Amino acid sequence: MSVAGFLVKHGRLALASAVIVLMAAWGNDARADFRVCNGTQKLVGVAIGYRTADGWKSEGWWQIAATSCETIIEGSLSSRYYYLYAEDSESGGRWAGDIDMCVAEDAFDIVGVHDCFTRGYMRMGFKEYDTGQQSNWMVQLTDSGDNGEGQN
Repeated sequence: MSVAGFLVKHGRLALASAVIVLMAAWGNDARADFRVCNGTQKLVGVAIGYRTADGWKSEGWWQIAATSCETIIEGSLSSRYYYLYAEDSESGGRWAGDIDMCVAEDAFDIVGVHDCFTRGYMRMGFKEYDTGQQSNWMVQLTDSGDNGEGQN
């Protein structure tokens, strides 16, 4: 077999293998996570809360630019319920709920939801999201305050 014949024969095999690898990598792009998309024209700060082995935890702030998305929790979701609080940096608009958790002015990682003020934090109402048995979830923040939600 000539070198050209070898390359043609094995080149097709290499090309087919490369296509399979690329398809597998493309499929991994849809990995499991908790994402928040900002459907507004303003910068939005986002905080999340969830239950851990150490108790309730709240974390923030993720700054999400207008009309963009950010991954808040990477990987498969380990809790069924997640709690979200967000506010826009310009007009003070808020996406909130009835579940009180602690937040701070600057970046924070807080364990516990009680005695926020005495521990030097603020208390905000977070909205509950029941992710069921889903391994990923996405929340869409909109100007109307109607938060679209669902698995991705």
